Amino acid sequence: MTSVPLVSVVLPTYDRPDRLRRALESVAAQTYPSIELVVVDDCSPTPLEPVVEGVDLRSLRRVVYLRNEENRGGNATRNRGINACTGEYVAFLDDDDEWKPSKLARQVATFEASDDDVGLVYVGTELRQNGRPVNTVVHTLRGWVTDALLRGESISEYSGVMVRADVFDTVASPDERFPSWSDREWFVRLSLGCAFEACEEPLVVRHLEGDDRVTKNYVTKRDVTYPLFMETFRPLAAERGMERAFEAAMAGKMGRTAVQHGHYTDARRFLLRSLRLDPTDLEAYLFLATALGGRYTYAPARRGRQLLHRVVGL
Repeated sequence: MTSVPLVSVVLPTYDRPDRLRRALESVAAQTYPSIELVVVDDCSPTPLEPVVEGVDLRSLRRVVYLRNEENRGGNATRNRGINACTGEYVAFLDDDDEWKPSKLARQVATFEASDDDVGLVYVGTELRQNGRPVNTVVHTLRGWVTDALLRGESISEYSGVMVRADVFDTVASPDERFPSWSDREWFVRLSLGCAFEACEEPLVVRHLEGDDRVTKNYVTKRDVTYPLFMETFRPLAAERGMERAFEAAMAGKMGRTAVQHGHYTDARRFLLRSLRLDPTDLEAYLFLATALGGRYTYAPARRGRQLLHRVVGL
């Protein structure tokens, strides 16, 4: 009889007991039978171990609770969890997300049905607001996807991915310098060492209530993340003959983010740069129109973007 591979789940958390409880319950509800859970508390004002102990986790093979002595940030906390893992596979769950019960089982089954060069399997996401589904995001990139990622295409975020533990033998853990886009930078590096596979089901649930996600800190993304990302990966893009496409894609991402956060002057600067480099990006024109009109055109532009997605499949 073949043993069932152990899946290690890394769950970094900081000062969100109610959301942590929801995330823990979704791990306990997994149909997959062999799970190790590593919770790392990033020095919350009140330790969260009582929350962990208050959830019935007896279905799991092993539960580890670690607490940082000082606040270290998301990737440092995540990396401490990775170092404590003993499973054949490693999955990640942010404390404000949750999983549908079949998530881990589907990913392990996808690994087992895939070629040996596959080192990462990801799933889609269901977005909920006030407990009600409002959208579904499912990506389909497969294989050796480095060029696609450098062009700005996406797969998932941390909560949607599972990796073979042996990828850490050849690819370093997430870079602790990145305050945002930390998943994207790691996925680019991972893509150089292994193929990716998609499980086209929305098995992560992301709740949109609240505004405290790290990714919403626009100024930090503009002043720290974006220049660091460009410095890190521009040489790789140039080596692959796609520096112009890379720069257009990243400027476009920053422009879209600036629009969404009301930084319209920045948005115009980034989007104009993106369009100079790639004048074929139809969606960028819609965001640029929004930036030119400010908040008064944001809602109409969102409706136009939705129509564009339906018409041309962007």
